[in-house]
Amino acid sequence: MTAAGETLVIEHVFTGYDRADVLQDVSLRIEPGSITCLLGSNGSGKTTLIRSILGLTPPRRGRIALGETDLTRLPTHRIVRHGIGCIPEGRRVFPRLSVLENLVVAAHDERRPEAIARRLDRVFATFPQLAERRSQLAGTLSGGEQAMVSIGRGLMSAPRLLLVDEPSLGLSPRLVQETFAVLKRIHEEGVTIFLVEQNVHQTLDIAHRGYVLANGRVVTSGTAAELRADPQMHAAYFGTGGTETRR
Repeated sequence: MTAAGETLVIEHVFTGYDRADVLQDVSLRIEPGSITCLLGSNGSGKTTLIRSILGLTPPRRGRIALGETDLTRLPTHRIVRHGIGCIPEGRRVFPRLSVLENLVVAAHDERRPEAIARRLDRVFATFPQLAERRSQLAGTLSGGEQAMVSIGRGLMSAPRLLLVDEPSLGLSPRLVQETFAVLKRIHEEGVTIFLVEQNVHQTLDIAHRGYVLANGRVVTSGTAAELRADPQMHAAYFGTGGTETRR
């Protein structure tokens, strides 16, 4: 199965660690063919939601479904087989593996060499620099090149829905701009994207609609244009009812 044509629905989710709930009654929808964003400051619960979707930290209450398939209690390896891929926060490359090995390991469910080769061709077409460095250890790459490996690895599972967690983290402004341009191109190639970010301006430039998370709760949602003008977003995200003073 794949996620093609299916909506990811998160309904009244509570997720936590030990006795504390980090996510509290979170509900949202990721429509197929969209770029949907989740904005929020550090500690708002954004990464916990990604972990809940992937089954790494299952919800205590609530439901997560892809179309008619309930994902809530499935193990992670079965969730990703439904066409859900992830680009994790902080890149997390395997430093002692080569670029090529980092990419191929992400296609672990694909047994056909020709299919893996096609996926590699797609990644190298997106990031020609990685093709030149395919034999280089990933741990010796620059931060920007490691970000390319992380995105490429996310594509190697041929996802229909790609969860992207804080892709701008630790990158220079130029590399942030390039990374968001790549995400937009991936979307144009038919991949639905759920983009979890702090970078408001870059995110709303490419997102169709989004949600704002504060203290584990969704405080507002709307189209990108609506969120730009929403005083609730500014209050939750910047601690003010006015506009942001810096990018």
